[in-house]
Amino acid sequence: MLILAIDTSAVASAALVSDDSLESVIGSFATEDTRSHAEVLAPGIEQLLAGAGLSGADVDVIVAGVGPGPFTGLRSGIVTARSLAFVWQKPLYGLMSLDAIALEVAESTEAAAEFIVATDARRKEVYWARYALAGSQLPHLLDGPHVGFAAGLPDLPVYGAGAGLYPDVLHAVPEFAARQPEALSLGQFALARLAAGEQLLDTTPLYLRESDAQVPGPRKRAL
Repeated sequence: MLILAIDTSAVASAALVSDDSLESVIGSFATEDTRSHAEVLAPGIEQLLAGAGLSGADVDVIVAGVGPGPFTGLRSGIVTARSLAFVWQKPLYGLMSLDAIALEVAESTEAAAEFIVATDARRKEVYWARYALAGSQLPHLLDGPHVGFAAGLPDLPVYGAGAGLYPDVLHAVPEFAARQPEALSLGQFALARLAAGEQLLDTTPLYLRESDAQVPGPRKRAL
């Protein structure tokens, strides 16, 4: 199975992962800029496929990170994934973006039995979810996702860029204090879950907030 994974919940990223070879990672890219998703994503995917000598016809499944994340960035990845799935006639699934970091935590030697993954939600808040390992190599979601102030999180080790922003109130794990969700880990998690016969999400975005953009009300009469 060849999966094209896309995530734009924080940075723009895409990856090709497969269970058909010893090297599961065919290729990947991730930007450092959190505000140029629309400009770099489609060309990046095109180059990713070309560099691997593949085309859309070779992809078996498309997986999109559905957040939580900001409106503009998150929409870029989901719309791209939906468009490619329509054009290529491929199955499309969603996966919570925080799962990408959770998988990296589970694969590290510093993983706690229960932990929090947190990313920057701006407005002095974080997006977060609570996970457990419970003897499994795959993290199990216990609670979330949520958005809120860092001081309100459970008293557990916290991984991800959200932790790095608020080390004075969170038990931030230094090795993960700048980590953002990326498509590579998301694709690997999706591959493992599909192989285990588990269900994935649809691509409904997890915004967790109302949009800042509002439809203006009727103009007030001057007289």
